[in-house]
Amino acid sequence: MIRIQTIASLLAIATTAIALQTSPGLAFSSEAQQMCTGDAMRLCSSEIPDIPRVRACMVRNKAQVSPGCRAVMDREAGAATASRKREAAAQ
Repeated sequence: MIRIQTIASLLAIATTAIALQTSPGLAFSSEAQQMCTGDAMRLCSSEIPDIPRVRACMVRNKAQVSPGCRAVMDREAGAATASRKREAAAQ
């Protein structure tokens, strides 16, 4: 039987993948963990613990995630886009 600690670790991995979905440079946020863990387990549990696959699954299923998780995903995607634009302008 899977221990609670193992499940918690898998949830943290899945949530990290969501938080990092747009850019590996984004920091893991507690907000992403809070808002997206349930969605990751519901929609992408078969992909855990493979972070790139969880990330792809969450993006693929974005229309099915909860409004709070979608807001975090959108906000972090916007931050990653702005960061890429700044980097491109600096070159």
